[in-house]
Amino acid sequence: MCPFTIVAHRGVTTNAPENTLPAFERAIELGADAVELDVRLTSDQVPIVYHYYYLDNNTSGSGAIFNHTLAELRSLKVVSKKNPLAQAGCISTLAEILEILGGRIDMEIEIKGPEPEAPGIVGSVLLDFKQLWDTIEVTARVPAFLLAIQKICPGLQADLLYPLSASWMKPDVVQFEALNLARLARASSVHLHPSQLSSEIVDNLRRANIEVHAWDVNDSSSLQLCKDTGVRRICTDDLAQALDFRAQLDR
Repeated sequence: MCPFTIVAHRGVTTNAPENTLPAFERAIELGADAVELDVRLTSDQVPIVYHYYYLDNNTSGSGAIFNHTLAELRSLKVVSKKNPLAQAGCISTLAEILEILGGRIDMEIEIKGPEPEAPGIVGSVLLDFKQLWDTIEVTARVPAFLLAIQKICPGLQADLLYPLSASWMKPDVVQFEALNLARLARASSVHLHPSQLSSEIVDNLRRANIEVHAWDVNDSSSLQLCKDTGVRRICTDDLAQALDFRAQLDR
């Protein structure tokens, strides 16, 4: 029995730049159940697939992405930090990724924000792909973003990303915050880090009709913990390891 579905975080980035079409295509080739991608707005309010605020991190450009138009971003090359010899990619719009990947793999779309307009703009794009909604999960750290998406796209799954715990936080506070922030966002699921997982927390959140997914599941102990606690969806930077772990369980 398959213990959980596996999401390739920003695609497979071993030999391709993260959040680019080649990284997503590689995830499809290897057998991921879904890909995670990040969405930010350009200065002319186009939702594009890119994680960072600054272009200096892994492109041929520089400066903050919110100060660049889509036309300016089109000329940039995106490079792989993990493998400098990998072929460069480019920044795609959300609509382009939906058009190319839609129907081939599920997608987990994180709205980075923080612009108040971001959910409305992303939602307007998603309205053109209503036939894909049962394969899409929209995530955000900001409850207001998820409420806005659900208003624009009723029926689309919206899930809360819960950040790493502060050092002073014990499991009772983690559970309390995760539960109530998810309720505030009317989220169907909350995404927790492996360091926040326990059978008690997962069970208690489920009793409140909130499912639990996990992010940053990047080692064998985290994979085992997700299996043991019954987490049904994980997001990983090491797709091959996660697929192998799941395959071993099916033997």
